[in-house]
Amino acid sequence: MTAALLPPPARPVAAVVPRRKRFTTAEFYSLSQSGLLADVPMMLLDGEIVEMPIPNPAHVMSVTLVGEQLQRVFPTGHVIRVQQPLPLDLWSDPIPDVSIVRGTARDFARHPRSALLVVEVSDSSLSIDLTEKARLYAAGGIADYWVVDINGRQVHLFRDPLKDTVTGEARYATTTVIDAAGSVTPLAAPGMSIAVADFLP
Repeated sequence: MTAALLPPPARPVAAVVPRRKRFTTAEFYSLSQSGLLADVPMMLLDGEIVEMPIPNPAHVMSVTLVGEQLQRVFPTGHVIRVQQPLPLDLWSDPIPDVSIVRGTARDFARHPRSALLVVEVSDSSLSIDLTEKARLYAAGGIADYWVVDINGRQVHLFRDPLKDTVTGEARYATTTVIDAAGSVTPLAAPGMSIAVADFLP
């Protein structure tokens, strides 16, 4: 009786583990210019492309009010950039609602990589603006970061960016909440004050 020949044991197949694709700012801009990201507003947070909701009228009004008030208090030689790129590093461009940079519009053939002041206007995005974006702006060395909370009718001020010695993550050492009856003063324009109510729709 002849013994049946058994096939050799199959070689184990290495498991393919899914992994996330992180995008650089250059890749993000390339996708945007190709038209693939044209239908909805997008931003890049730590390598991830994040879809933002279409701004509602209250958000648009508040962004406009913030821009008008900052135009009033910042002298000639500063540019008010509204919803324009601000690449903080290789992996992040949060495209802030309003940012203030020193110079003139002609100074920026390339997007600025920092700002004197960054302002985000929040309704549905409040959680991201207070946490993830605050960490990114702190890591980017933004000394003065404000979040205009439309629903809460207040402004969150973030100042003194640092790297946490315990976690190693960037954060702001100082956070303050100013309600609608109060006022705020930019670090880069210390003699000027703006009523919080003037930011709110």
